[in-house]
Amino acid sequence: MLSKLKLNVAAVSAVAALAMTSGHALAQKKYDTGATDTEIKIGNIMPYSGPASAYGVIGKMEEAYFKMINDQGGINGRKITFITYDDGYSPPKAVEQARKLVESDEVLLIFGPLGTPSNSAIQKYLNAKKVPQLFVATGATKFGEPKEFPWTMGWQPAYQSESRVYAKHLLATKPDAKIAILYQNDDFGKDMLKGLKDGLGAKASQIIAEDSYEVSEPTIDSHIIKLKASGADVFVSFTTPKFAAQAIKKVAELGWKPMYIQSNVGASVGSVLKPAGFENAQGILSAAYAKDGADPQWDNDEGMKKFYAFLAKYAPDMNKADGSVVYGYGQAQTLVQVLKQAGDNLTRENIMKQAASLKDFVPDTLLPGVKINTSATDFYPIDQLQIMQFKGEKYELQGPIITGGMGGS
Repeated sequence: MLSKLKLNVAAVSAVAALAMTSGHALAQKKYDTGATDTEIKIGNIMPYSGPASAYGVIGKMEEAYFKMINDQGGINGRKITFITYDDGYSPPKAVEQARKLVESDEVLLIFGPLGTPSNSAIQKYLNAKKVPQLFVATGATKFGEPKEFPWTMGWQPAYQSESRVYAKHLLATKPDAKIAILYQNDDFGKDMLKGLKDGLGAKASQIIAEDSYEVSEPTIDSHIIKLKASGADVFVSFTTPKFAAQAIKKVAELGWKPMYIQSNVGASVGSVLKPAGFENAQGILSAAYAKDGADPQWDNDEGMKKFYAFLAKYAPDMNKADGSVVYGYGQAQTLVQVLKQAGDNLTRENIMKQAASLKDFVPDTLLPGVKINTSATDFYPIDQLQIMQFKGEKYELQGPIITGGMGGS
């Protein structure tokens, strides 16, 4: 009788131990909508059509990158399901697509939605729903404000960071500049303008002309003619690809020879400078944080070797000279790092916690010396750039890596 009692006690202990063990195992895995033992659902919104359709390749690159990750076994054994929709660069359409991704597709997060107007339109909705709006493809300052919008984080340098770098360059190289500025009439253009003025400080009075355009305008030729007439010897073009290419052509056509600064988002060799004509783009200055995919100086770079191997296998039709191709790869690689860090705790809260815990992370495509760092108070992952000048058929880097100064603000 006694031995049977002992046996029962032992059995109960074993069952209890097993229950505790399995309970512990279950406690390790935490999921929100969009995550399971086998899948991570990621939503994305891109302008595959409309005035900013040149950026659509970013979504295609990300799709290809996640296919490679899935072929390698996924992330911690889970495959990525990437659902990407077109918003035509239209804010109302972006809202419609965000709702569809969250409420119908039930994604874990929305990753890399493109454009300042579209992201502005969906920001309050996603924050109210507590759905990560992660690594938005825009540098507007409002996407790096964790106190107001804890579910939204940028990726590329903030526009104000970038234009402060141009201001530092102008103050150092052309202190008596007479500056004319063309900017897109939205948060992107206004942020760039503010950063330049802040960076110039007392010298902001050297801006003698500024003009804005709407993305709905078919051509910006009249704006260029007006700005040339101001007598400026520095032309700053805060424009997106279609309008950047138009500006380069028109400035050349008019025989205007100012110091020419082009914002990074419209500085791609493949999608802007080549269509505008390399002969028209000589001497243009911009700022970079990523390597130029078409520049032979990176042929023996370990990171770019991986990038080229990826293109050959997963995206053979992509143009390595297109800055958006490099962008999509680096952005997707950063998200994969966040998901790896999240482990088996795939809650939306933990995704944002891990995104705000990146330490000296270096995607394959970033310039040497540029690193991704985030914290609970720093939602600007990249805050370093280097001035570059277009010569021949490629950009040449100039001077040191410059910090724009937005991190932690």
